[in-house]
Amino acid sequence: MKILAIGRNYVEHIQELNNEKPDEPVVFSKPDSALLRNNDAFYYPDFTKDIHHEVEVVIRISKVGKNIEEKFAHKYYDQFAIGIDFTARDLQTKLKSKGLPWDIAKGFNGSAPISEFRSVEGYDLNNLNFGLKIDGKSVQQGNTSLMMFDVDFIIAYVSQFFTLKKGDLIFTGTPKGVGPVQIGNRLEAYLEDEKVMDFEIK
Repeated sequence: MKILAIGRNYVEHIQELNNEKPDEPVVFSKPDSALLRNNDAFYYPDFTKDIHHEVEVVIRISKVGKNIEEKFAHKYYDQFAIGIDFTARDLQTKLKSKGLPWDIAKGFNGSAPISEFRSVEGYDLNNLNFGLKIDGKSVQQGNTSLMMFDVDFIIAYVSQFFTLKKGDLIFTGTPKGVGPVQIGNRLEAYLEDEKVMDFEIK
């Protein structure tokens, strides 16, 4: 199982980080050791002083595919979840300034908390409200209709480079409002009005 993720997929998030708007999806990956399930606590590592939250919709691939046409992409996923892409922003900034890969800033242990998966049936993945609260205060609120590249386009795009396999996960990008987390924070992620994650930073 692999985890692929899309960066810079919401215009206002691109603007808040002063990044360049991409012409095609920005793709990076996380190892499976990044997954954090069942509302387990996230333990703040000692190699960073600036971890940011990035709440996202996560797609679960349901069958093997490569070079998938966009019009058939919907046949390759059947479940989705809400996840958080924790980012060690200080490490990322340092590495980017040197033109180096920033895998360690994105893929460290526990950097991908994820909710339970649910069937896509009954949901419009192109019009999902989702968000994040810290200590009861809303910090991120997004809707998938604002993605630059929608789910089917993302699947078609990444399948040109990587064979997608059953169980693979795709993080689809974060809306504006990213910011730091601290030890002692309680994070709650929402899908529409339903709380789907609730865990602590320790």
